[in-house]
Amino acid sequence: MTYIKPAFRHPKAPVNDLGWTRQDYEGGLSTLCAGCGHDSISAAIVDACFQLNIEPHRVAKLSGIGCSSKTPAYFLSGSHSFNSVHGRMPSVATGANLANRDLIYIGVSGDGDTASIGLGQFAHGARRNLNMTYIVENNGCYGLTKGQDSATMDTGSVNKKGDRNLSTPMDVARLAIEVGATFVGRSFSGDKEQLVPLIKAALSHRGFALLDVISPCVTFNNHQGSSKSYEHFRSVKEVMPLDFVPVREEITASYASGTTCEVRMHDGSMVRLHKQDSDHDIEDRQSALQAIAHYESQGKVLTGLLYIDRDSEELHDQLGTARRPLNTLTEQELCPGSKFLDSINAGLR
Repeated sequence: MTYIKPAFRHPKAPVNDLGWTRQDYEGGLSTLCAGCGHDSISAAIVDACFQLNIEPHRVAKLSGIGCSSKTPAYFLSGSHSFNSVHGRMPSVATGANLANRDLIYIGVSGDGDTASIGLGQFAHGARRNLNMTYIVENNGCYGLTKGQDSATMDTGSVNKKGDRNLSTPMDVARLAIEVGATFVGRSFSGDKEQLVPLIKAALSHRGFALLDVISPCVTFNNHQGSSKSYEHFRSVKEVMPLDFVPVREEITASYASGTTCEVRMHDGSMVRLHKQDSDHDIEDRQSALQAIAHYESQGKVLTGLLYIDRDSEELHDQLGTARRPLNTLTEQELCPGSKFLDSINAGLR
């Protein structure tokens, strides 16, 4: 058995505006279980970056520990990458981002890595509005250590051993909205038509963009009685269809009132959200939380773009940091001397 991908490329493979094919955005062969939802998420990230004409070397991908945290090896092999310790990815992402604001940051985490040991790190990354796309590959269990229930396992859901979960689950999308994330979406690994535009929109957002992606574990949490199985989730999800329109001069709004919500991003691109619930205002935190709770009370899960704050200031704006990456600054710029420091201190008195 080999894990080396063939180098063959079809001569008529589509290319993007950079002249690159989709294959240029792939990573190594996956060693996850066949049918794992995480591989579908990796494929969606590949599609999103290919369609957005993102150069892989401009991307920094980071992860913690778990099945989900292995997935950065399976996309964008030409990008920067760092696999941190369990639950600590947000701190590493914060340090890297503050040192170099020019890179595009993609953090991949799991429900255990985010909602348990990394909960505090996740919450502070969101409230600081760190400029990154944070993807939670949520399967409700610890797949790497034989399927124990995670903090996102729904009350009453049954694990593979037959034990029923009695604890209240963590809803990472709702938590992200509460603590200050400025872009929050939820999707399903098996819904490529919704997931790819969501990832494209998240990558185009300036600030902390959280995507909670339900991604069934085919080995430990895909059986009857599980609320994170393919069959169950397909039956309860309530979909908000959406598409993403890149920066174009000819963009116009031509949809009937009440059927489509159009959100222009910082770079001029646009998210077109075809709303299921006309009372849900995606630019109002309380409205978003109420919509999530409304569908939850009906035993459903609302997916799509749940909340966005287009006018927020990301962390660099708040701190007034240098425009250039720190490794491009000279020693004199980094350490201007005691005289300059004295003048700063005098201005604070």
